[in-house]
Amino acid sequence: MPAAQTLRSPEALASAGLVPPERVAALEAVAARYAVAVTPTVAELIDADNPADPIARQFLPDPAELEVLPVEDPDPIGDDAHSPVEGIVHRYPDRVLLKITHTCAVYCRFCFRRERVGPQGEPPLAGEALDRALNYIAERPEIWEVIVTGGDPFVLSGRRLGTLMRRLAAIDHVKVVRFHTRVPVVDPTGVDEDLLAALKTPGPTVYVAVHANHPREMTPEARAACARLFEAGVALVSQTVLLRGVNDDVETLGALMRAFVEARVKPYYLHHGDLAPGTAHLRTSLEEGQALMRALRGRYSGLCQPTYVLDIPGGHGKAPAGPAYIAPADVGHRVEDPQGTSHVYPR
Repeated sequence: MPAAQTLRSPEALASAGLVPPERVAALEAVAARYAVAVTPTVAELIDADNPADPIARQFLPDPAELEVLPVEDPDPIGDDAHSPVEGIVHRYPDRVLLKITHTCAVYCRFCFRRERVGPQGEPPLAGEALDRALNYIAERPEIWEVIVTGGDPFVLSGRRLGTLMRRLAAIDHVKVVRFHTRVPVVDPTGVDEDLLAALKTPGPTVYVAVHANHPREMTPEARAACARLFEAGVALVSQTVLLRGVNDDVETLGALMRAFVEARVKPYYLHHGDLAPGTAHLRTSLEEGQALMRALRGRYSGLCQPTYVLDIPGGHGKAPAGPAYIAPADVGHRVEDPQGTSHVYPR
């Protein structure tokens, strides 16, 4: 029996029973603009009988994606404003993004780089373009960390990742290399011996930021992939996007954070949804996000607390977006406890 294949079109999604055949024509218009890819792992998680399935909302195309608001932007976090050479985004003094590929194992319907990824997106960084990007890093001793992103860098072969790691390891001032990926969750078999060997390259400390948005994504296979990374000496952190209808209630968000911690993945960032084109139906308000963070802190272990962040449009960087618990008062400060009761803290 042939191995299951990644589904890359509305017709393929319908054939797999994930969308009704009568919706294919409407979804083709979405797929013509934004890439579609659903791995076999993700396809098995989708409950096709539930029109509000939180896994489907993340990965299956929706005609709402063609509704673009005036505030939305193809470059919502301002990468272009901080890209001195192709493939590099240098927004903060001590670290850079290295966008090595614009291909992903899956294509999220809320992606902030959705205009640039996929088969019709930008080409991979290779040859002289990669040389220029690495030279940019090598010439700037203030760069302590390189964040390898895209696209998803873990779709590359172990051989290519190993070559990249060796070249980064040769730059003495690069002490940390961080990879942002969904592969351990959406294609756990991709965390194989070749990938692990590349990450074990002597030199910089390696971090992997594992992206998942719903506790159902943290399957036994995903947890095993995280374990392989951990046992290879890789430090693991999480990243999650706050999404309407996916994780915008404290029970779901708390269960996801606990799943990360159980898999030895430290919750790191909870991203407020970016103003990417056609994503309004998936965004929450900041007030809703802050209320969720208050509820999370009151009910779940400190290990389960991510930092809620907003990427300021225009390329101005991340700002913590969580609620405030301390405010000045006549007698010192007012401090709010996790149950919402206010207390005085003296000067």
